[in-house]
Amino acid sequence: MKVITLCVGSSCYLRGAHKIAEAIEQFIVSHGLAAQVELQGHFCLNRCLEGVAADLDGHPLPRLTPANVAGIMAAHILKEA
Repeated sequence: MKVITLCVGSSCYLRGAHKIAEAIEQFIVSHGLAAQVELQGHFCLNRCLEGVAADLDGHPLPRLTPANVAGIMAAHILKEA
């Protein structure tokens, strides 16, 4: 199972982490990946200058935005699913 850990600390939250979480959840559902991908929140990933920040199985996914999250998820999740 793939694990996406999304920073929801103050810096990332203020940059829209809640919108990124919604976009990731929508991606997971729309591609039928609920059994293969888990989304978790974490209060700080120590990459505040790279926010909104996330990790995919320990690999950084920096500077997530509502506009780029679907492409990044497709590139990192769908190619391996």
